[in-house]
Parts: sequence; C-alpha cells; structure tokens
Amino acid sequence: MTDHKAHTVSQYDKELTKLRENLMYLGALVDRAVANAMKAIVDRDSDLARQVIADDDAVDRLDEVTEELSIRLLALRQPAASDLRFITTAIKTNGHLERIGDIAAKIAEKCLLLNQETPLKPYIDLPRMAEISRSMMHRSLEAMIKEDVALACEVRRDDEIVDSLNEQIFRELITFMMEDAKTITRALLVMQVSKNMERISDHAKSIADMVIFMVTGKNVRHRQPSGEELR
Repeated sequence: MTDHKAHTVSQYDKELTKLRENLMYLGALVDRAVANAMKAIVDRDSDLARQVIADDDAVDRLDEVTEELSIRLLALRQPAASDLRFITTAIKTNGHLERIGDIAAKIAEKCLLLNQETPLKPYIDLPRMAEISRSMMHRSLEAMIKEDVALACEVRRDDEIVDSLNEQIFRELITFMMEDAKTITRALLVMQVSKNMERISDHAKSIADMVIFMVTGKNVRHRQPSGEELR
C-alpha cells in the first residue's frame, strides 16, 4: 500500500470513529435534556426548564456537524458494504436524536406553564415513562455501535410499555376533567407531556428498527415487536 493510500485509509477510519463519537455525544446531550426536563416537571423547577430550552441550541449545532460529516463520508469516501449501511443509518439516527432534543425542549415549555398552576396530582407514571424512554435510547445507540440485533429487539418490545403508560395517564386525566372542569387546562398540559414522552420512545424504537435493517437487511418498521420479527 502506498503512503498516500495508507493515509487516505487512516483518515477515513478517523472520520468513521468521529461519526460514532458524535452520535454518542449527541445521545448524551439529548439524554440529559430529557432527564432535566422531567426533573423540572417533578420538582416544579422553572430555572431548570429554561436551561433545557437554552441547551437545545447545542443539540442543533452538533446535529448539523454530524450530518455534514456523514454526507462528506458518503460523497468523498464512497463507502461500500457495512460502512455504507452504517453511515446511512447514522444520518437517520442523527435526525431522530435531534428531534428527541426538540421534544425535551417542548416538555420544558409545558413545565413553565404547569408551574403557574396548582399541581394536579403527584407525578408517578411520567417519571417512569422518562426512565424507560431514556433506557431505550441508550440501548438503541449501543445496539447500533455494537451491531447488536438482540438488544435492538429488546428496545422495540419496551416501546409497548411506554405506550401502555401513556394510555393509562390519558384515561386518568380524562377522569379528572370529567369530574372537575377546573382541571382541564392542567390535565391537557400533562397529557401533552405524556404524549411527548411517548414520542421519545417512538424515536428510540425507530433507531432500533434501523439497527436491525443495518445488520440483517430486514425491514421491521411496520411489524409488531412480537419476538418473531427476524423470522
């Protein structure tokens, strides 16, 4: 191998490593945003909510940098086989992570509104939704980096737990509103927070879906996570 070709390969490997690092760092940023947004809700901490909203700018900047790096790798390096699948998956994953950051900021905005009202009830299921959704996001990224299909399938199944919690919260809040019209504004805000948290789990599931496609070539996006998706 000539020195020039060796340098080119070395630079390509460094750029692939940088892409992986960017995705993990972006994942860490949005995870912190989700955690802080939920903490702001539970603790009625408006200052923390405002910080989550302000921090979304850093998420957006890293999203742009990572997308540019991915496109440059595709355009200039002409990757093949597994590298091509990884880079195209990385582009989509980057987009999902950026949207999770946006959702965290929206939850923080709802927090500011809720903090102007008397608490409707103690928050129990919302923090649980946040915990599961964050775990799904961690594991979907880990599955991508490790090309771990079993872990990706696990993430897909956990989405059903979050969906069930969202439905449970919805039914409970409907009861509040029917019994006392004065709770409607607060209940609707909490519903929106719950729905936003459910959307975060959907994005994590979508990343897991892409990991399965990246590794196996099987498209499971429209299949229920029954445990039979790869057969």
